[in-house]
Amino acid sequence: MDAHSPTGKITAWLAQLDAALTAGDGAAAAKLFAPTSFWRDFVSFTWNLKTMEGPEEIEAMLKATLPAVKPRNWRLEGDATEADGVTEGWIAFETEAGRGEGHLRINADGGFTLLTTLRELKGFEEKKGASREKGVLHGADPNRRTWKERREDEAATLGYTEQPYVVIVGGGQGGIGLGARLRRLGVPTIIVEKNPRPGDSWRNRYKSLCLHDPVWYDHMPYLPYPEHWPVFAPKDKIGDWLESYTKIMELNYWGATTCESASYDAAKGEWTVKVVREGKPVTLRPKQLILATGMSSVPNIPDIPGAQDFKGTLHHSSKHKGGDGWEGKRCVVIGSNNSAHDICADLWEHGADVTMVQRSSTHIARSDSLMDLALGALYSEEALANGITTHKADMIFASLPYRILPGTQIPVYAEMKERDKDLYERLEERGFLLDFGEDGSGLFCKYLRRGSGYYIDVGASELVADGKIKLKVGATERITPNGVVVAGEEIPADLIVLATGYASMNGWAAQLISQEVADKVGKCWGMGSGTTKDPGPWEGELRNMWKPTQQEGLWFHGGNLHQSRHYSIYLSLQIKARMEGLATPVYALQETHHKS
Repeated sequence: MDAHSPTGKITAWLAQLDAALTAGDGAAAAKLFAPTSFWRDFVSFTWNLKTMEGPEEIEAMLKATLPAVKPRNWRLEGDATEADGVTEGWIAFETEAGRGEGHLRINADGGFTLLTTLRELKGFEEKKGASREKGVLHGADPNRRTWKERREDEAATLGYTEQPYVVIVGGGQGGIGLGARLRRLGVPTIIVEKNPRPGDSWRNRYKSLCLHDPVWYDHMPYLPYPEHWPVFAPKDKIGDWLESYTKIMELNYWGATTCESASYDAAKGEWTVKVVREGKPVTLRPKQLILATGMSSVPNIPDIPGAQDFKGTLHHSSKHKGGDGWEGKRCVVIGSNNSAHDICADLWEHGADVTMVQRSSTHIARSDSLMDLALGALYSEEALANGITTHKADMIFASLPYRILPGTQIPVYAEMKERDKDLYERLEERGFLLDFGEDGSGLFCKYLRRGSGYYIDVGASELVADGKIKLKVGATERITPNGVVVAGEEIPADLIVLATGYASMNGWAAQLISQEVADKVGKCWGMGSGTTKDPGPWEGELRNMWKPTQQEGLWFHGGNLHQSRHYSIYLSLQIKARMEGLATPVYALQETHHKS
């Protein structure tokens, strides 16, 4: 092998890393990394989601974890590549507990970025391929139970005479996808959902709602959408897919079930979760409780003076059903992000007189431009033709530590700003407040930092730019019996929609468990960037998502379809390891800096 080739360089570096780690010499391993370097680990070393920055942090992590992890057999998978002074390749390795995969970049100074992820637990692998279940026991058996009877038995006993190991609260796409992974790992799980049917959380939204992310970005675990699936799926189509998926993946899904309360018994190491299923109270006692109510679980409803005196219809965007019945009516939508734009456009299409109230600047990214400039290289037909599968795309995205992600995004959005200059100029002429993130890093970073503040334009921005959707910029001062006062001007209204977003996910923990537990866990989402709505200190990973929290046995799962799909791998493996009694020493448990 040519030692100076990309493959030779990666192979040699991995051999040095393997030797140092096998010898238990964390200091020697850390010296292989450049002064500016990052090791991002998903569960394989830290039983956590954690990014170490620089050789000092890497050495500290290795000193704490090497005795138990015992990493070995590091190897390059396929050929390495090289561009602009950076050599990179896909890697595989083993630990005492499992098998891992990852990605490595090295530069002239040493290791630059290393991603290590746990792929499977030894002895507890998913049954698939050659190890799949036979499905039937050949031969004669007078006590034979059919598949249907076994499923009926499970449905009749789990949660009643037998307790689940996991209860997932929230049966949207996140809870369903995670439930599928746990099912494949043999973890007894019940998904609790207030709506009657899987997919109802989509069906119940405003009727014009479609996914703003493209199909290649949005696959569920195990079952990708068929090749004819539309690029941007309508909400009811997604709802039907989720309902079918739940049946195919054989999930224990308790629809029409409300979760009343949950409390943790530290001595027993179990939760008491009280639910009402189809009108009947049931008490569940899982060891692990996962809140999968997502980013849109607790509506943020501002306290606007005079709201109680409004004579028209006033509701949050989560309760808005669509534009039917509002023809010729005066409608005011407070907010200027995704839902606000969608609702305004839908009301305009139904003949309403629509005003959008913008309270602060919004990042606008045209869908076509976002596809071409930001997503296409990883999630598109072109990407698939280039051999980039959904999983590989997820791993490439994960291989970029959050510290350096903004720097990779700034050029993308600078190009977008120039490409769509005409739209942006026309919006600003109307008085619309635009931004591209506080550092110019655009949509993805804004989403990771705060989960809001943007609109993926699928047409509403043109309506604003053309004046078809009216715009009023300023603070909402009060609501009158017949309208809303913004920046000193009263806007008459028959309908006011509060498209004011959602609170932190730990707000649901406060409602379900207690404010004390919610405060103990702290803020969910954001990475401590020090930007608006994402206060420091720097975390390096999203707060409290898909990893252990300060409350034993409590986990948070959510995000978009891409995040739910990818990170459910690591959350399910953490749960499975605990169920099987494996040692799971958590390195650098998430600290609490902000309560909400």
